[in-house]
Amino acid sequence: MLHGLTHPGVAGSELAHLLSRLADKAPAASRPVFAERLGQWLGWTGAVALSAALNASPASPAARTSRTGDEEADFLRVRAGLLASIAAGLREGASSPADFSPYRRHCAGLQQAMQEAVAALRQRLRLALSRRSAALARLAAIDAVLDQALAARERSLLAAVPLRLQSHFERLQQAAGADPSWHDDFCHDMDSLLRAELAHRLAPSQGLLDALHTTSPASPA
Repeated sequence: MLHGLTHPGVAGSELAHLLSRLADKAPAASRPVFAERLGQWLGWTGAVALSAALNASPASPAARTSRTGDEEADFLRVRAGLLASIAAGLREGASSPADFSPYRRHCAGLQQAMQEAVAALRQRLRLALSRRSAALARLAAIDAVLDQALAARERSLLAAVPLRLQSHFERLQQAAGADPSWHDDFCHDMDSLLRAELAHRLAPSQGLLDALHTTSPASPA
């Protein structure tokens, strides 16, 4: 079984760690620093867009229309709803103990729900940043560029989730023989991996929310 991930705020590194464990691979001994990896992932078009966002001079923000607590409540609502969907488990039964297809559909449905809910949340947080100050509006613009530029890299990482789960499902079943407890072990591991994916997807939104917390609210116009 996989262990850890007791807190939903664990960042994306936990997802990569769990994916490596499911593939029976040891984590890399050393990794390039983040700036080097970012340069590899962006490509020249992404680098140009990021440079433009960094050098832009955002217009003065309009009067602020929300409190930071509103955005925090929004974040917690989205996270709680998605965690509840993960905890609810499968909505359909398997045709046999060897049938992985319900788990594949379960995983795909949750990934789609995460993508849609988190993308909308992230956009709302960018809007809140753009209304707070010129500096935070620039941060929102940079986040939008990075979101688009790194989308392909993220899709590649997250596409491994159902594939690793299927391989893990088959290995556990084969090793268990007549012992049915493997199924509970698999469900626990699947939930852990999906919670790690959710934490990974929410990490940028958490960063935007933290940026809102570090600034003083503007006075209403």
